[in-house]
Amino acid sequence: MLDIIKKLLNNQPADEPVITEKPAQIKVEPKKPVERKKKPKPPVIKSQKDIATEKHEPYVNIIKVDLDPENIGAGSFELDWNEYFIAKLIRSGYKGADDSQIVDQWFQDVCRNVVLETFEQYEANNPRPVSGVQRKDIGSGRSEIS
Repeated sequence: MLDIIKKLLNNQPADEPVITEKPAQIKVEPKKPVERKKKPKPPVIKSQKDIATEKHEPYVNIIKVDLDPENIGAGSFELDWNEYFIAKLIRSGYKGADDSQIVDQWFQDVCRNVVLETFEQYEANNPRPVSGVQRKDIGSGRSEIS
């Protein structure tokens, strides 16, 4: 660069072209952030319990049944419920130290009612003779009882 200035001052032609204008300024714009397509959020799937609770309705469900492989008649149930179910049981007269005891009383009543219903149906289908009373069919839809 110094050589070019000396040649210009001495009026000697320069070997290199002389730049008399300012170089154009380059405008640098900041990069725009890359717009990424947002993935739509998967829809929230509500459980039946959540739906019932939002509606202030009682909810109870059997989650799991465990059976003893050695004794198929023995086992346990795992239940799920909401606070509105507990409130309904309390209004119906069930009592307990905690929610589990209240639900356990209710479930025992349900099981007891199933057994009683089954027993009553069995008794109705298989009548036992009354002791000391004999019934004899004498035909034409008539019976003799002695």
